[in-house]
Amino acid sequence: MSSLVLAAPALIWRQRGRLMPRIAGPPEDGVQAVALTLRILEHLVRERRAVGVTSFAQALGTTKSRIFRHLQTLTAHGYLAQEPETERYQIGPRLISLGRQVSDNLDIVDIATPVLRQLRDALGHYTVISQVEHDGVRVLAAISGHSVVEIGVKRGSLLLYHASAQGKIALAFGSEETRRRVLRSRLEILTPFTIASAAALELELERVRRQGWAVGFNESLIGLNTLAAPVFDATGMLVATVGIVDSIQFIPETPSGDQIRETVAAAAQISELLGHHPSSATRAEAPASA
Repeated sequence: MSSLVLAAPALIWRQRGRLMPRIAGPPEDGVQAVALTLRILEHLVRERRAVGVTSFAQALGTTKSRIFRHLQTLTAHGYLAQEPETERYQIGPRLISLGRQVSDNLDIVDIATPVLRQLRDALGHYTVISQVEHDGVRVLAAISGHSVVEIGVKRGSLLLYHASAQGKIALAFGSEETRRRVLRSRLEILTPFTIASAAALELELERVRRQGWAVGFNESLIGLNTLAAPVFDATGMLVATVGIVDSIQFIPETPSGDQIRETVAAAAQISELLGHHPSSATRAEAPASA
């Protein structure tokens, strides 16, 4: 139960044993206040870094004082946290916990399966969704293609980070810790096309980040290629990869514009179903010849 107590020089709300400062300023319509709060959270998630009051105000087209009041409220409730050195705001523990609880209640395979079928029907190739693990990328589910001869990967297969399109997506868009660990490790050679040096892998990952997709042309098995794209959750964290798999006869080293657009769009659709709102920085580049 809430109670109002007087305290100089401002009013203080006492709620559930905590003293909450009243932020001075003009009253704000409730619906507008909620809408701005949601826009603040969405903007912070898209930025994937700490953001200051001025940047918030400029991005959301409102005043710094109005933004400040909302930031203070969100911080007081644990949804945001303020960096002491820069005074910028980042995602707080309560929002992280809430996101994890929502994520735990979502079955990514159930969410992705209809999208994988649509992708298969659009292109005809074997489609697959995979999850990032410590030692590589694990295939969670797959939909067979329309080809008479089926070419794909088994459910449960663990794909190496450096020798698969899915693995390179995980390294390019995943955690810095994993990327550094893989780059320091011995890169097993599976075929003459496997990337075997850390320097070459770093260059490849830069290209993958820039274009938003990856291929594994002959890298794990001669004659096989995969085109993969990243799947993000509501916090902007990489949670899976979506890919199409087929013979190099049907997915060349540089995939067609249609193959890239459909695969990236499928990954984006699953990301959206998980609550992700992409920024322009994560949009994919198609080949210039597409």
